[in-house]
Amino acid sequence: MQKKIISLKELTKNLWWSWDTEAKQLFEELSPLLWERNNHNPVELLRHISNDELAARCHCKYKGKIDSVYNRFNAYINEKNTWAAKNTPELVKNPVAYFSAEFGIHESVRIYSGGLGVLAGDHLKSASDLGINFIGITLFYKEGYFRQYLNRDGWQIEDYPHQYPEGLPIEKVTGPDGKDLIISVNIAQSEVLAQAWSLKVGRATLYLLDTNIPANESHYRDICCRVYGGDQNMRINQEIVLGIGGVKLLEKLGLEPAVYHMNEGHSAFLTLELLSRELSKGVPAKDAIDNVRSRCVFTTHTPVAAGHDRFSRDMMHYTFDKYLSHIGITFDELMKLGSENENDLNGLFTMTVLALKLSRAANGVSKLHGEVSRTMWQHLYPGLPVSEVPIGHITNGVHASSWAYGYTDTFWRNNAESIDEMIASRETAEAVLAKVSDEEIWSLRYSLKRNLIDFIYRYIANQLYHQHSHSLSRDYDMMRSEKNTLSPDILTIGFARRFATYKRAPLIFKDLDRLNRIINNPKRPLQIIFAGKAHPHDDAGKEYIRQIVEYSHRPQFNGKIIFLENYNLGVAKRMVSGVDVWLNTPVRPMEASGTSGEKTVLHGGLNFSVLDGWWPEAYNGENGWAIGHGEVFENHEDQDRFDADNLYTVLENQIIPTFYDRNEYNIPTRWIKKIRNAIATIAPVYNTHRMVRDYALKYYLNRKEN
Repeated sequence: MQKKIISLKELTKNLWWSWDTEAKQLFEELSPLLWERNNHNPVELLRHISNDELAARCHCKYKGKIDSVYNRFNAYINEKNTWAAKNTPELVKNPVAYFSAEFGIHESVRIYSGGLGVLAGDHLKSASDLGINFIGITLFYKEGYFRQYLNRDGWQIEDYPHQYPEGLPIEKVTGPDGKDLIISVNIAQSEVLAQAWSLKVGRATLYLLDTNIPANESHYRDICCRVYGGDQNMRINQEIVLGIGGVKLLEKLGLEPAVYHMNEGHSAFLTLELLSRELSKGVPAKDAIDNVRSRCVFTTHTPVAAGHDRFSRDMMHYTFDKYLSHIGITFDELMKLGSENENDLNGLFTMTVLALKLSRAANGVSKLHGEVSRTMWQHLYPGLPVSEVPIGHITNGVHASSWAYGYTDTFWRNNAESIDEMIASRETAEAVLAKVSDEEIWSLRYSLKRNLIDFIYRYIANQLYHQHSHSLSRDYDMMRSEKNTLSPDILTIGFARRFATYKRAPLIFKDLDRLNRIINNPKRPLQIIFAGKAHPHDDAGKEYIRQIVEYSHRPQFNGKIIFLENYNLGVAKRMVSGVDVWLNTPVRPMEASGTSGEKTVLHGGLNFSVLDGWWPEAYNGENGWAIGHGEVFENHEDQDRFDADNLYTVLENQIIPTFYDRNEYNIPTRWIKKIRNAIATIAPVYNTHRMVRDYALKYYLNRKEN
């Protein structure tokens, strides 16, 4: 039995389990209560279960389940005949080094804040599945991103619980001498040290740099405290450790990447460290810059100006003075690399500009975002028309196996070898769909909705426990009344994302009387589930949350509009699987890509969105619904009014009638036809396997064709 226990504990040390349904079930079966209470963290789970209990339970059928999962894990890790081995052997020999300020791999590892991190996590997993030699670089945030609570007025409160290494599947990185591997970076006049942790994600490895060590001055220990925490000084310090420290770490590990991929501009200082190495060899400055550029690629993720980090000349001078004395370039030469106007070096240093200037290739994350980015940064390429600005696009996707909630994964594996096999192409998806009846798809939808609703009641009860709110408890009792109970029979819309103002979470409340008539239609009702966090410094986003919570407490909406606090990957998986319609209402073209709507498709969910981000590429008129036709107004109020009217009209005249129109067997055949179309046209394209293959061929290897 000891061997089984060792196998079980080994499984906890690699996040491969997080996208394997049977592996997750293996841990959950040990104690559903502890599994839920410990945020689905198997390391913490086993810390609360004795070896005696494990040994006893391994005498029953549980032993065979461990063997099944462990054997499949080993087969995965040792697979040699991967896509990369056959198509990109160069990326097997030398790794891709992927730098990102956040990675959303699983809800138990809180080193992410939102979509950028989730995209990075899904990228990492697909690179592993495809067999690419892939290394992620980020920071180990001891407090991570905040846990969200709402006070009785609906105002967001942030809490930062610590996460401890012993409760996570991470290991200290050591050198050949067995001692902690330590790197150092210069910040201002100080030498800051960082240790490293490693996290296994399938075949890939994620390294996390950590300055929280006694040798550092106290204020430098907190560099790796919170995701995007602190002021501008903290931000630049984090980005130095990430970029410059990350390159130094790879060197100490003896790794020579085939390419350095900067996921957003946060890590762009890595180019300075690469440049310093070239200059130290005596390479002329122009050639050194060309050499760095030949090894780097860059992905920009936002058309929002505030999303691009900028630092003042004074801050740059203070922070880099000592560093520059070692690498052989002047301060003005440094400023020139990050200045939007090279004739005025007294302005701001922009991280995106540094990344663009020192990368051989750059891309946006959807076709529309590529167009927006070329316009946004055209001034960096004087003389070039917008169409020739060297910023392409690779549209984001999602890691299908991670987002295929248990019921869904089992459902499709009954008809295909795996989710990945099913979405290999539109033809394979259609072949699998042909085996499945409308009744079976509708049964899946009911199972997923019931699971979501049961989860919501448990979750809200816990939410109220934390709030200690008698008034909200009365609301909860009212919501549980027969009249207001959430029901899997009712059309359910989901809206969950970061509460940035351009995403317009309250848009559906523009006309409360009209919304009231829609939600409370006695024959064709509607219920809406909201979730999401506002940045701690974004009071406008917090006000949006407060408004929605206030609306949800009004008598006509109570129990029919729900806001779930503390949105995270675990809540997201429940929501994208359970809702019928995923709503997205950004101000076009402010949504670079967005991927949450892509996650709902395999569950039979349908998208209803402004034609922004990935949706203009995917929408064909039969696989979901659009809000408007891409109209853009200069006046924000006119835009909101126009989009809200379109939203209501499509709901009233298309979505609701299609959902409630049933055949003699009470099956909404037109609705299910849309589900089939969505799965066949969206799932095979908008996934990270396709996305990573595109990066590998077009950017990592610079091939002109697939």
